[in-house]
Amino acid sequence: MSRGDVNSAAAEAGTASVASTAALSELPKLISQAMAGDQFRFSQRLRSIRQAQKSKKPFDKNLQRLREELEKSLARRDERLKRCPKITFDQSLPIHQELATIQKTIEENQVVIVCGETGSGKSTQLPKLLLSMGRGISGIIGHTQPRRIAARSVAARISEELGREQGTACGFKIRFTDTTNPNTYIKLMTDGIMLAETQTDSFLNQYDTIIIDEAHERSLNIDFLLGFLKRLLPKRRDLRVIITSATIDAERFSEHFASRQGPAPILNVSGRTYPVEIRYRPFDDEALGKDADKKSQNSSRDEQSQLAEAVNELAAIDDGDILIFVATEWDIRETAKLLRGRSIIGDDGGRQTEIVPLYGRLSTAEQNKVFRPSSYRRIVIATNVAESSITVPGIRYVIDTGLARISRYSSRSQVQRLPIEAVSQASANQRAGRCGRVAPGICIRLYSEADFKSRDEFTSPEILRTNLASVILQTLNMRLGAIEEFPFIDPPKPTAIRDGYSTLFELG
Repeated sequence: MSRGDVNSAAAEAGTASVASTAALSELPKLISQAMAGDQFRFSQRLRSIRQAQKSKKPFDKNLQRLREELEKSLARRDERLKRCPKITFDQSLPIHQELATIQKTIEENQVVIVCGETGSGKSTQLPKLLLSMGRGISGIIGHTQPRRIAARSVAARISEELGREQGTACGFKIRFTDTTNPNTYIKLMTDGIMLAETQTDSFLNQYDTIIIDEAHERSLNIDFLLGFLKRLLPKRRDLRVIITSATIDAERFSEHFASRQGPAPILNVSGRTYPVEIRYRPFDDEALGKDADKKSQNSSRDEQSQLAEAVNELAAIDDGDILIFVATEWDIRETAKLLRGRSIIGDDGGRQTEIVPLYGRLSTAEQNKVFRPSSYRRIVIATNVAESSITVPGIRYVIDTGLARISRYSSRSQVQRLPIEAVSQASANQRAGRCGRVAPGICIRLYSEADFKSRDEFTSPEILRTNLASVILQTLNMRLGAIEEFPFIDPPKPTAIRDGYSTLFELG
């Protein structure tokens, strides 16, 4: 039965029971072809109409209204299908070789884990693959990122590849900014935005596919989302979830989303096209330590000098762009001041050097400078916002201090702190992967190889290093039930939960 036959097939409901029965029997199939955001509502109304029919109560007006709204929904879906942009893929990206396998796996499974090294193209090519499969037509492809800068930059890149203005086929939604519209197919957002949407759309009906990118970061928002989706999937068999990361404990995620068919399938995608040489240039290892807050001012100055020497070591090779990872905004300012006050090799005979900061609190205009082409050799100094998702173009070399601010709760002092700590091996590998995209790269680590090997393999989930008082309040506020029963990938320890409740009781 075609969409245009909805009204005629229904006839005048109530005048001929055979005609009305035929209309009702055809409606479920038509409802399944409507916009995803309408299907649940239409199904509920159809159920109500059938109950009225069974009770021999009048239902012709409700049936007529349902037919009219269904017609509009089907027309909107048809229009979205006609407007869908032509999809092309970047064949130079490593993920291109795996697209057919990924497509087949997504078609056969509700949840798929995609492990792709930095530079594989997963963040930009997966949404386009889903669009080419017919996803994103009846619903939106939701694509989450841990940071606002990543949501903006990925949305801009996908829009460029689709040949559409940003905010049309692909848009982003972050705090205070929403560039999406009713015709958007791919919606980039922070995981916090999607989590907030669960409060008004408990079944996430507006989405037919959800990509959780950079899941290895394991923030509270990501863990809440993964637990929420674990509960939601049995209720929405049409929904597809793709979990991606460059460095991920894949087996843990696979087991968490196990179904009757078994654990969720894991797909591995090769990463960088070019090799990256790792060079270790440690300064005082004892000064580095696991708790970098204890470093003296003298050792901090020594590190700055070591960093400047590393810049000159790379600048002596050629005038390629350099990305420097430091821990804080203060470090960015101090490093920029140091480099501007020193001559950098090659400035007199090659491209002049431009120092560019990159951190989360920068204005959008300042952040966009990083992504625009430049005739200068650029030295980008960034916090860990540049560690994943976003790709700073043209980077040939990376200098990694091996440090970052990591939120951690002290049970002894009952204070949530932001100490500067050594990053995990996974984060260090993420940083090294920022080069080797356009040519063979070099990553200089300002710490020893022994130090690297002694670090944790993965960054510990935020839920295991935070005060659970706020988490308990969040689960209650979001109506997610008791924290003890929520399906976290890594459930918090009972002692931590008791401490969280104790804090809440103390605060009244």
